[in-house]
Amino acid sequence: MTTSPGISRRTVLGRLAAAAAAVGTLPLLASADTVRGKTAPEKAHPGRLKQSLSRWTSKAPLPELCKHLKTIGFSGVDLLYADEWAVVSDSGLAVSMGYPAKRDNFIAMGFNDPANHATLLKELEATIPLAKRAGVTNLITMFGNRTAGIDERQAVDNCVAGLSRIAPYAAENGITLCVELLNSKVDHHGYQGDSTAFGVAVMKGINSPNVKLLYDIYHMQIMEGDVIRTIRDNIQWIGHFHTGGVPGRHDIDGTQELNYHAIAKAIADLNFQGFIAHEFMPSRTDPFDSFAEALRICTV
Repeated sequence: MTTSPGISRRTVLGRLAAAAAAVGTLPLLASADTVRGKTAPEKAHPGRLKQSLSRWTSKAPLPELCKHLKTIGFSGVDLLYADEWAVVSDSGLAVSMGYPAKRDNFIAMGFNDPANHATLLKELEATIPLAKRAGVTNLITMFGNRTAGIDERQAVDNCVAGLSRIAPYAAENGITLCVELLNSKVDHHGYQGDSTAFGVAVMKGINSPNVKLLYDIYHMQIMEGDVIRTIRDNIQWIGHFHTGGVPGRHDIDGTQELNYHAIAKAIADLNFQGFIAHEFMPSRTDPFDSFAEALRICTV
């Protein structure tokens, strides 16, 4: 989800729909050559956070991706469709976030507009039992793009009304619905859920442990900054995190403006039990070097 050159989640969504800072003595992760089995890899200590990688960030076939990620030390793969879940689970990794549908307009079509509720609820009602059987505990959904004639307060109320209808079914099946916060400044012009305040207002209105925010650190840095304090103040409403370097949505290393090791430590210090999923376009020659470095940076 970026205007920078390279593949983006939006691009991958379209294609799929068309087809149907390390500290202390933390050990250095294996290089890409090591990951590929040339020598026995040295895994990072798992640390206090569960880390996964968003599927769209890699062009590798899913079985190969899972094999490499498991060797590096990841716990899961993020943003997968139902027909991909078994591949990941069979590899010994968790599906940290599932999609309830394949649609080109998945981001734009959200709960802020009542006209979308029937479709969105039908998708979730069909996918929730599938997720339960597959051991997938998180499903993503969206606030949606702004609609003419619906102001901010009405949009909050609409989201509360729609998500409140599905929250009991999610709870019954042990599923958490994660509604994503995105930036409307660079990547998703017109997206309504572009502030923590909007998302929290919806969460408070629903007040269910089975509906949470997907706090995308990349997007909220662009819109608001003040990331660590915002996370601390609102952790009870957050069920999942995404990472990405700012600017450009590339590696989360020293080339960008965020200190992800400090952010990861702040999240871990809050005893967060969910996943932090890396969602950036790797800039290194071997993308697995980028993924391994991200894992190391967020191992706290």
